Amino acid sequence: MCGIAGLFYPATPKPVEPARVRAMAEAMAHRGPDGAGVWTAPGVGLAHRRLSVIDVAGSPQPMASADARYTIVFNGEVYNYGELRRELVARGHVFASEGDTEVLLQGYAAWGPALLDRLVGMFAFAIHDAHTQTLFLARDRLGVKPLHYVELADGALAFASELKGVMAHPLLRRVPDVRAVEDYLAYGYVPDDACLLAGVRKLPAGHFLLVERGKPVPAPRRWWEVSFAERARGSAAALEEEALALLREAVRSRMVADVPLGAFLSGGVDSSTVVALMAEASPRAVTTCTIGFDEAGHDERAYAAEVARRFATDHHERVVRANDIALLPTLVAAFDEPFADASALATYQAAALAREQVTVALSGDGADEAFAGYRRHRFHAAEERVRGLLPGGWRAPLFGGLGRAWPKADWAPRPLRAKTTLLALAGEGDEAYARAVGMTSPAMRAQLFSVEGRRALGGHRAEDRYIAAMRAAPAREALDRAQYADLTIWLPGDILTKTDRTSMAVGLEAREPLLDHRLVEFAATLPSSLRLRAGRGKWLMKQAMRRHLPETILHRTKMGFVTPVSAWFRNTLAEEAAGLARSRVLAETGWFDLDRVARLAEAHRSGREEHGRTLWQFVMLERSLARMFG
Repeated sequence: MCGIAGLFYPATPKPVEPARVRAMAEAMAHRGPDGAGVWTAPGVGLAHRRLSVIDVAGSPQPMASADARYTIVFNGEVYNYGELRRELVARGHVFASEGDTEVLLQGYAAWGPALLDRLVGMFAFAIHDAHTQTLFLARDRLGVKPLHYVELADGALAFASELKGVMAHPLLRRVPDVRAVEDYLAYGYVPDDACLLAGVRKLPAGHFLLVERGKPVPAPRRWWEVSFAERARGSAAALEEEALALLREAVRSRMVADVPLGAFLSGGVDSSTVVALMAEASPRAVTTCTIGFDEAGHDERAYAAEVARRFATDHHERVVRANDIALLPTLVAAFDEPFADASALATYQAAALAREQVTVALSGDGADEAFAGYRRHRFHAAEERVRGLLPGGWRAPLFGGLGRAWPKADWAPRPLRAKTTLLALAGEGDEAYARAVGMTSPAMRAQLFSVEGRRALGGHRAEDRYIAAMRAAPAREALDRAQYADLTIWLPGDILTKTDRTSMAVGLEAREPLLDHRLVEFAATLPSSLRLRAGRGKWLMKQAMRRHLPETILHRTKMGFVTPVSAWFRNTLAEEAAGLARSRVLAETGWFDLDRVARLAEAHRSGREEHGRTLWQFVMLERSLARMFG
């Protein structure tokens, strides 16, 4: 795994100072502690930081082709590079190295952008073509690896794996974008089609950008999209066998490495599936790493230990405090943009533990999005069935009236907390789902923004992104549309950003076998009854793994990493929450009603109301703005 950076002048080939692109890469030195390289030519400069995983002694970057026409910098892994290499050799190509970087380089020479369709892996890379005077940027199908780019005042296109890479260029104008703040307050992360720094863009997952000298920078072009429009044929038993075969291949292909390799193991069905199939494929004991908490309600070590014993893994665990607030500055620095998924604290700690044992760790990310594993998927499917029974003209007054009358009872048992569900049923399904994935409601955000902030937003509303994605989805059913939006918005924006930044912060390569695109494409064709059945998500995947995993693992309640942010703001972080109203950084934006923020903090601290997640968002936002804009 690596960090890449570069500059390209589309209008005219201005000289590029090697020190400038080197500084951009050095800002991301944590992504590649094993080596560095810089290459420049008229109008272009590429830089690289390397974490050696495959062909450790060879494959230095930037790498040029034998005829010097093509030069590449690459972040990621191509798991089928051996197969592609054999195909290229058969076409007459001669290789000077043993790794996947040269396969990308020669594959692009042979097939151009069509190379992307042949790749199995996670990647973000840049290739300069000296003959056509073009720069080609590409990102993997699901957005496992990041890539940011921006057009600078001197006409250069700057790009880097992380935002801090482009921020290292002195010509970048650091102006915050209030629309990204609206998105962040809605979701808890800045989505891939937005950025806290105005003008900076993220190359979307499954897209490439081809920049030609003498032409303006074009819009990115989509080269892959998951489709839920088709349905697989065959019996449940046959599809179960196909799912298991795809799972096996996804795990096996990601076990290729020339350095120590292991797995994260939470004891949940996803990570346990990965470990089970790794153990099946490995001639030696699999290294597994588990984080436990000193709070019994959040501690999954017993489940992880059960899986470790079953597969005789070399198991490592560490008990950490769920409220390790000392890590906040580290997380702010790792993410650049504000990131309020509090499970990032535990994910960072899990990555740090794994890095003590291995250089590469396989994770269970992606199964919930691909196979409908989230509770919100079950709720959405059930709500849509209810909506289908009554026309909208009846639902709105009936459920809307009940919802407005129903008391807000966050403290009550779940069956009595019906207010949100009733109000959701009164509206349309896509609007309800867009709100269900969020952290802070539109009504609350409207109160937190000042008049000036609302004016600056110009009508921009975060939920519209999800609604548009669901309505445009290549899909048949409501569940399809929800999963499509999660795969294209939530997955790259939250889950994959969290895993990439926390693992790279400690120099660990994380791989996601359950996001093998062939497995995701297969899951998207499954009838909804094979994804979600009897109130249980990931049904077919669990069926496929029932010969490998015990019932206690397959069907236990999903826990996930939990951080007690609400409790923090009633004790450890109470003063920091109260201090938000006095924040110079927040005040200078003019976007917020800080008196309202102060009242929220006090109402939460006193226990009268629950605003832990919103306060956490503001703390992380304030710290990110302070770090980025000073």
